[in-house]
Amino acid sequence: MKALKEYTIPFVGLKLGKHQFKYEISNDFLELFDFEEFNSSDINVIFDFDKKGTHFELAFKAEGSVNVDCDVTMEAFDLPISNDLYLVVKFGDDYNDENEELLTITHGEYEINIAQYIYECIVLAVPSKKVHPGIEDGTLESDILDRLESLAPKQKEESIKEEDEIDPRWNKLKNLLKDK
Repeated sequence: MKALKEYTIPFVGLKLGKHQFKYEISNDFLELFDFEEFNSSDINVIFDFDKKGTHFELAFKAEGSVNVDCDVTMEAFDLPISNDLYLVVKFGDDYNDENEELLTITHGEYEINIAQYIYECIVLAVPSKKVHPGIEDGTLESDILDRLESLAPKQKEESIKEEDEIDPRWNKLKNLLKDK
């Protein structure tokens, strides 16, 4: 894909040591991976490429915000995200990416495409349940919240009644603890 060409790092020409790359990620990048769960995104990714004699160390740091729909009310809100991803790249006879933290590439390779790792770093930063901050602090006014609250089960009254009606056999067992 030509769209992912800018995420290809030709490491053959790089000197030993650390090199830093910066990327600004939007929904256009995520759509290349058929990921359409964000309404919009504004994420900065700092990528540190540390070239050693026999291997590479890759460090990704993603920070920014994504506009997502709340899982409870379906209200759109900006969710701040931050995530780090660390990867060691070594050379071997066969390509192997089964380990999350270790990538083995063949000896003849001269470049590496990091787009997949940027994508993973961003997507893994989003929690599995996205809740609008207004729900947590009680400031969000929504018809859906009012409806959910009216349909919620009334557990407070039932739990008080259950505490008052304790089986007398349990009281006898409590006496055993006091006899010691």
